[in-house]
Amino acid sequence: VENPSNGHAHAVWALSAPFARTEYAKRKPLAYAAAVTEGLRRSVDGDKGYSGLITKNPEHTAWDSHWITDKLYSLDELSFWLEETGFMPPESWKKTRRKSPIGLGRNCALFESARNWAYREIRHHFGDPDGLGRSIQATAQALNQELFSEPLPVAEVDQIARSIHKWIIAKSRMWADGPAVYEATFTAMQSARGKKSGKTRREAGHALWRGNA
Repeated sequence: VENPSNGHAHAVWALSAPFARTEYAKRKPLAYAAAVTEGLRRSVDGDKGYSGLITKNPEHTAWDSHWITDKLYSLDELSFWLEETGFMPPESWKKTRRKSPIGLGRNCALFESARNWAYREIRHHFGDPDGLGRSIQATAQALNQELFSEPLPVAEVDQIARSIHKWIIAKSRMWADGPAVYEATFTAMQSARGKKSGKTRREAGHALWRGNA
C-alpha cells in the first residue's frame, strides 16, 4: 500500500489463524510472532522504528495498492521461508529487542516487567484480590508510558494486566499458599541472593589481591 508522492509503503501479510496477545499461556507464540515480524521487516528492509499500530487503508483512493496474492500464511510457514532466505533474526536479537522493544515486542516486554513487579506486590494484598488487580493495572499503565516511546493502547495494557492478575489468583502457588509461606519463601530467596552476592564480592576481592601481589 504505497504513497505515490514519496514511495513510502506498508507491506502486509495476512495470517490464516489469529494468535493471542495477552494470555499468560501464550507468551511463546507472541514472542515467536514478534520474531517472524522482525524477519518480515528485514526481508523488505523496513523501518526499524515502525510500531505496528497503524497501516495505510488499501482501499483509500490516495494510495496505490497492489494485491500480490490472496494466500493466508501460518507463522510456521513464514518462519520457514524467512529461515531459508536468511532473514529470520538470530537468537542474539532477543537481547537487543528487550532494550528497545517495538511492535509485538512491547507486549512481551510489558508483560514480563509487570508480572515480575506483581509477584512482589502480592505480599501487600493477601485477602484483597480486587486491590491487587487495581494495583497491577495502575503499574502496567505507568510502565507502558515509562518503557516505550510509542506506548501500547490503554485497552491492550489493561488486558495484559488482567491476564497477570487472573493467573496469580487462579493458578499461582504464591497466592494459594498464603502470606506465611510467601514470607518464608521471600526471606529464603533474599538470604540466598545475599550469600551469592557476598561470595561474588569476596572472589572479586581475592582476584584483585592476587593481581596486585
